[in-house]
Amino acid sequence: QVQLVESGGGLVQPGGSLRLSCAASGSIFSISVMSWYRQAPGKKREWVASITSGGVTNYADSVKGRFPISRDNAKMTVYLQMNSLKPDDTAVYYCKNARSGAWGQGTQVTVSS
Repeated sequence: QVQLVESGGGLVQPGGSLRLSCAASGSIFSISVMSWYRQAPGKKREWVASITSGGVTNYADSVKGRFPISRDNAKMTVYLQMNSLKPDDTAVYYCKNARSGAWGQGTQVTVSS
């Protein structure tokens, strides 16, 4: 069974950066697609980015070029580097393991001056 724990959220000014981490437990991490999603207040949860076990990445248009996703299979951790943050990026960010369907508990990101 895969368990996921996100960290790295916080309050940041527009234009700033944050790096989110998602630490996983479970033996299937290295062979699983890992994804980040986010949910803003009053909105549906939306997909942000994904990375395959081999490092192939995909991004939502809203974050392409700003939020590179990466993973360290040895550490069983996936990262989301968030650059050039905007107020519209304010949301709870979740990671998901595609193979197991497991979600993390989420980490709050607030972009505000």
